Amino acid sequence: MSASTLFYILLIIIIIVHFIDSILDVFNAKHFSKKIPHELADVYPKDEYQKSIAYKKVNFKFKLITSSISLFTMLAFLAFDGFALLDNFVRTFSNNDILVGLLFFGFIIIGGEIISLPSSYYQIFVIEEQFGFNKMSLKTFFVDKLKNLLMLMLLGGSILAAIIWFYNFTGPSFWLYAWGLVIIFSLLMNMFYARFIVPLFNKQTPLEEGELRTHIQVYAEKVGFKLNNIFVIDGSKRSTKANAYFSGLGSEKRITLYDTLIKDLEVDEIVAVLAHEVGHYKKRHIIYNLILSILLTGFTLWLLSIFINSPLLAEALGVSQPSFHIGLIAFGILYTPITEITGLFMNMVSRTFEYQADNYAKNTFNAPALIRSLKKLSKNSLSNLTPHPAYVFMHYSHPTLLQRIKNLEQ
Repeated sequence: MSASTLFYILLIIIIIVHFIDSILDVFNAKHFSKKIPHELADVYPKDEYQKSIAYKKVNFKFKLITSSISLFTMLAFLAFDGFALLDNFVRTFSNNDILVGLLFFGFIIIGGEIISLPSSYYQIFVIEEQFGFNKMSLKTFFVDKLKNLLMLMLLGGSILAAIIWFYNFTGPSFWLYAWGLVIIFSLLMNMFYARFIVPLFNKQTPLEEGELRTHIQVYAEKVGFKLNNIFVIDGSKRSTKANAYFSGLGSEKRITLYDTLIKDLEVDEIVAVLAHEVGHYKKRHIIYNLILSILLTGFTLWLLSIFINSPLLAEALGVSQPSFHIGLIAFGILYTPITEITGLFMNMVSRTFEYQADNYAKNTFNAPALIRSLKKLSKNSLSNLTPHPAYVFMHYSHPTLLQRIKNLEQ
């Protein structure tokens, strides 16, 4: 295979993936105004349902525009040897492989942030604002962007530097050392994300004594779930949308409730949501997801080790000198179809886990309370009640609201 042939393969992969995603978006959009199933007839008042349709249509059109701009930018960057020009530029600063790699991806990330800044601003301060979701100030928006960028540079840069060092000093077996590093990092993030990362963006406070905490503790004792860490997060600082999640392992495990969740739901509905999260823990879903993620990362790194040193990858991007960072870019594009397949598999697993967690909540607490909570959360976030089955199959990590209610009512 010639470098020019590989170059066109890269272009075709990018275009086909964009085309498939856009087609699925169009199919899904055609379902926005579909008749609501009778099981969901009480979710929206008529005026609210029309508002939800308008919200989905605005987001659909906005996504088509932004994804098309992203496609055009990527194709232009490839067509005009953007990666080669950037590679030559960063090499004027240093000949050190690690520093060159860090500068290369640093410029790409910063450039991407600058390009996407207008669309991010429009999404939050125009669309989300128009439909009453946004609570974020302009200061918080820019501070969040800066914090995310700094954290990515610190954590992501450290991991990338270590992997390039492994590559330079261990050769083809670098993927084993890189895999070990990623495993350690994944475990640490699962253990301490809520303790060290979340506070950089949100304030977390222990759930105060009262009716809600008492009901939660009674339920936890009933199912034998030792729970000392129940926190409330100030989600209302950014949005009116509500959420709850389980995080951590061992002594670091904790339940986090958004303050918007506590505001929107009744006590028994909140406990039902918490019972669902406890179900994830009891069914060991966090462990299984972690293992699957680790195995998938190992497979990806092994495959990367086979292709990374190929001069053909560098030549396809117009670069004469093969390097880890250039090989990683080309491999990332080639790997996209596999990413789509593995993502599909992970979504299927995730939907199965959600059913299991729902069943756990149904069997140990109260199915009607969980159904009411799901309906309220869907209404308050203007969720799509009639998504296209193909879109659900490809993109949904959770079953649809209708599927979950039917399962809970069995």
